[in-house]
Amino acid sequence: MSEPLVKMRGITKRFGGVTALSNVDLDAYAGEVLAIVGDNGAGKSTLIKILTGVYQPSAGEMMLDGQPVAFSNHAEAIEEGIDAVYQTLALADHLDPAANMFLGNELTRKIFGVTMLDNKRMREETERVLMERLGVKLKSLDAPTESLSGGQRQAVAIARAVYHEGLRVLVMDEPTAALGPQETARTLKLIEAVKAQGLAVILISHSLDDVLQVSDRIHVQRRGQCVGVVRTADSNTTEVLGMIVGAEEAA
Repeated sequence: MSEPLVKMRGITKRFGGVTALSNVDLDAYAGEVLAIVGDNGAGKSTLIKILTGVYQPSAGEMMLDGQPVAFSNHAEAIEEGIDAVYQTLALADHLDPAANMFLGNELTRKIFGVTMLDNKRMREETERVLMERLGVKLKSLDAPTESLSGGQRQAVAIARAVYHEGLRVLVMDEPTAALGPQETARTLKLIEAVKAQGLAVILISHSLDDVLQVSDRIHVQRRGQCVGVVRTADSNTTEVLGMIVGAEEAA
């Protein structure tokens, strides 16, 4: 494989006397889905929050495309092309999809010197990005987002992230949680569509079925450490579960 797009080396994070992460390495490549799995408390979310600038590491370093990076907040990570779609999606349910896509970054135009929202352009851009980047067409862009299905809501949240032209790494935190089988299948197709555009996709999931279906490699966390990385095509549920629970240690 080529050089990793993302390198994390020796990442350690302490919260007072508690060590949440200890000397963790992570590689993520462009055009792949890297799944991060592990029990609650294994350090998955902490690791990702460091990558996305929410937390700063107590020790260790990160590199993006071969260059050292350090983020003091999430906005700085976004500037460098790293964004995340969290389980909550952070959508305003009462707003329509276009308003959600441009929330905080609204497109405007001037009419007789007065700045106005350019609702028409925002709708057109939302429709374009959903179709061109994700292959999704909503029946209506007028309905409030709360009326959309779970998979469609995921599509709006992902579209908002990929609209940023410089996006290179997309983190997805439990994207299929609470979705039914059909919506889960649609969401996994969205992940594949993002991967196909050459982005590095980092997927956090408790569903090993989803992980085995959509990922290229699996990074396993246990008790704040990385206990192994496997190629999905060469692994199976039993092996990954054994790594998660420490079956070899128990034996």
